[in-house]
Amino acid sequence: MKKRILSAVVVLVLFAGVLAGCISGHGTQEAKLNIMDDNYRNYYEIFVGSFYDSDGDGMGDLKGVEEKLDYISDLGCNGIWLMPIMPSPTYHKYDTTDYEAVDEAYGTADDFKELASACHEKGIRLIIDVAMNHSSSQHPWFTQACEYLAGLKAGEKPDDTVCPYVDYYHFSDKQEGTTYYAVPGSSSWWYEGSFWSEMPDLNLKSPAVQKEFEEVADYWIDLGVDGFRMDAAMHYEENATNANCDILNKLYTYCKEKNPQFYMVSEVWASENVIADYYASGTPSMFNFDAGTAKGALVNAVRKGDPVSLVNSMLKYQNDFSQKNPDYIDAPFLSNHDMARIANTLVNDPDKIKTAAGLLMTMNGSPFVYYGEEIGMNSSGTKDENKRIPMVWSKTDTTGMTKGPADMDAGIESPFPAEDEQEKDKDSILSYYKNALRLRNQNPEIARGTIEKVESLCKDSQAAITKTYQDSTIGIVYNLGEGNGTVDLKKTALENMNLEGSLTLKEETVQLKDGKLEMPACSIAVLK
Repeated sequence: MKKRILSAVVVLVLFAGVLAGCISGHGTQEAKLNIMDDNYRNYYEIFVGSFYDSDGDGMGDLKGVEEKLDYISDLGCNGIWLMPIMPSPTYHKYDTTDYEAVDEAYGTADDFKELASACHEKGIRLIIDVAMNHSSSQHPWFTQACEYLAGLKAGEKPDDTVCPYVDYYHFSDKQEGTTYYAVPGSSSWWYEGSFWSEMPDLNLKSPAVQKEFEEVADYWIDLGVDGFRMDAAMHYEENATNANCDILNKLYTYCKEKNPQFYMVSEVWASENVIADYYASGTPSMFNFDAGTAKGALVNAVRKGDPVSLVNSMLKYQNDFSQKNPDYIDAPFLSNHDMARIANTLVNDPDKIKTAAGLLMTMNGSPFVYYGEEIGMNSSGTKDENKRIPMVWSKTDTTGMTKGPADMDAGIESPFPAEDEQEKDKDSILSYYKNALRLRNQNPEIARGTIEKVESLCKDSQAAITKTYQDSTIGIVYNLGEGNGTVDLKKTALENMNLEGSLTLKEETVQLKDGKLEMPACSIAVLK
């Protein structure tokens, strides 16, 4: 009996050893997750109205997001960014009428509090969009200021002790440019609205306005929010980087005093050097528009099969951003709600879509995935509503499906299956995303490590880097060629490393034999 038990133990041990060295679907190694509880996160961006409908009215809602937390967590994301959820007269909700409330179309403050609590139970942090550059033209601050200005006599100057809100916006007694509009009910006063007449720009230099947003922060932090996504941060004061950095820093510092783990990521839609300048704000993250977008470093590397260009960009980000803020956390992405989806950009080529996802998930910082990106959802044209269409959970079961924005075009369909079908397919885009995020979650060095280029391995369609975090170093090797490739690791920093995991397009595997990596087309290997 003892011999049989001992034999069984030996077999189990041997089996475990074999399993630990096996490469499973798409080359992802079945290693343990090593998810650290810090502000490096994998974020999932959600347009609530188009995500999941919990009550059958056709509108996505906060309870719908809560119902899909397991899906988001299983995907490998441990952070959620909700696009604006505050009351607004528009579908997109970037024109706020009340900064301390939830739009009734999405639910209630209690619903948000429950969502935040449910997120925290699953190790997910929740951030929300704050459109602070401008309010809605229907916000009481603005309507009261306009009513006051319209009542002034000719030549009479506004008095903020009578109406404090006249200092909340950029009012003028003359039209100072094409972005200035006439105050309703007055022919003598004008206001600035750099994006739209119905989005009057707030005067964020005003101490009173700054105080208002500190109270806004109090409200949401008390409800359980973990951070803010700052909309249009480079437009707070036009062409005034230093002033904008100061505005960001003041609010971030205030929020950090309330919650030392508070996170902030800002939209600075500009060139790499301008993004770098905004890191002088001392805030942790800026969206990396140099890496993202249809002409960014990620898409460029995929289209040209050129990982060396991406590696060079990674090194530049590391150098330039860290000089302005040593504690920066990059925020790379492939697409978002303001641009064509990545599937459209890569002309619905599943191999290219997967490769782009793999590259994104090997970048430093906190990557952001736009809802539906992980199943290859499409957008259409330049119309914003067409970039925010309903999440395709199923093509046969309407449970939870939303109607989407009222003015979106009909008939926008993806050539790829819905989420429920992709879940069953180990070769799907969704499965690849899960594998890529799992590989990232197994290796904290990917997000946090200091990058060094392995020069001798960077040529043509191949490239290699090391990433060192604390006392651990990993290697990442890319083969973006159309065919198989061999990478000789001998006499490099990777020579004595073992294959930790890999990403391949289908059921191929990366093999490490005699110091050489045998890599299928468009594959990525992680070594340690």
